[in-house]
Amino acid sequence: MSASKTNAMRILDGQHLDYNILGYDYQDGKIDGMNVAEKINRAPEMVFKTLVAHSKQNLFVFVIPVHKELDLKKAARSAGEKKIEMLPVKDLQKHTGYIRGGCSPVGMKKLYPTFIDQPALELETIVVSAGRIGTQLELNPQDLAQITQAQFAELTHTA
Repeated sequence: MSASKTNAMRILDGQHLDYNILGYDYQDGKIDGMNVAEKINRAPEMVFKTLVAHSKQNLFVFVIPVHKELDLKKAARSAGEKKIEMLPVKDLQKHTGYIRGGCSPVGMKKLYPTFIDQPALELETIVVSAGRIGTQLELNPQDLAQITQAQFAELTHTA
């Protein structure tokens, strides 16, 4: 099994944090969060996507439910910035080591300031990417916050 472990899994193992591995078939190309939630049989409220945004000087990581959109004003406020915008997908791998669809909040090239959407605190477990397309990690949101040194904040648009 260790040959197929991702960097994120090795980091979690190193900290003795519990997680479950959830795999899904991605051959159909449907790797967006809503499709992934359906494929792994989890409610969209439990499945979180990892978004990377930037200000003029800094990069930030935002972990939000797949069925919601990041509110850039709330995100900037949480990060202590006047304005942030999404990192272009073409720059994602250079900064994080991950590609779109396989971007985990755990194990990026650097530990960027990370923020998890507040509703995650109400859940026993949440699901995030394991660092490769086709593999997800289910873990306690507090453990995710611990390993990424994340803060919980209101980050999404209210419906």
